[in-house]
Amino acid sequence: MDSLPIIDPHHHLFDLKTGKYPWLQGPMLERVFGDYSAIRTDYLIEHFLADIKDQNVVKSVHLQVEYDHNDPVAETRWLQGVADKHGYPHGIVAFADLASADVQAVLEAHCEFPNTRGIRQCLNFHRDPVKTFIDNPHLMSDSRWRRGYELLGRYGLSFDLQLYYTQMEEAAALARDFPDTLMVLNHTGMPVDRAPDEIEGWKKSMKLLASAPNVSCKISGLGMGDWKWTVDSIRPFVLHAIEAFGIERCMFASNFPVDKLFSSYNDVFNAFKRITADFSSHERQALFHDNALRVYRL
Repeated sequence: MDSLPIIDPHHHLFDLKTGKYPWLQGPMLERVFGDYSAIRTDYLIEHFLADIKDQNVVKSVHLQVEYDHNDPVAETRWLQGVADKHGYPHGIVAFADLASADVQAVLEAHCEFPNTRGIRQCLNFHRDPVKTFIDNPHLMSDSRWRRGYELLGRYGLSFDLQLYYTQMEEAAALARDFPDTLMVLNHTGMPVDRAPDEIEGWKKSMKLLASAPNVSCKISGLGMGDWKWTVDSIRPFVLHAIEAFGIERCMFASNFPVDKLFSSYNDVFNAFKRITADFSSHERQALFHDNALRVYRL
């Protein structure tokens, strides 16, 4: 459609021959994104580069993909080796359990690798256990976890925030308590529940979270709530996220290969391009490239 320069700030890689990924190598789990048997195979940098070939993806950011939590630095070490050889990924968002006793040592180890930019610990808690990732519904208010979160600022790390709209009030309070730590909301706030009252709750919560100026939003992952999505079906979610956070705090991302379960790479980015076709060139440059460049310090 056009050759906009793109930074993809949310994708994954995995090497099942040498890495440890319990959810991909062990028994199939029930997950919010449904049957994921199609991606229980290697997704290497070569596969990613093949997927992006028709889009002008100039840089990318890798998000931790639930590598063995007992050795999260191994994932970062492998990714840095990939980046040193291939150039991609340019940024790495690693895993750390912020409530663990050794969190400082883990953060220091991640920071030994030059592409490390931030930390993600998935915080999704939902009344449906299939959609739940953690045991503690209020981890963001836990004093021990918050001590770990406070360390992010010391090491110049951002935090990738993955949760549901029902948790956004607590997240907004966390963002305000640590105003110098950049927070990046994952997957458009994961509006996976599509009943009208749920969508209304998501809209209000997105605006509440956006009221904290240090929070940005990655618009991605919308296939998780609508496996047969179309441009028109995701358009309201994309536009509301941009309305809530503003042009300067939103960025488009692929969530590949998870979203490969629902669509091709071209489908995802061409949809974003069509939805923003009437935006100014400056606004599109910000959404597809500049904001990710700034937020992830690329």
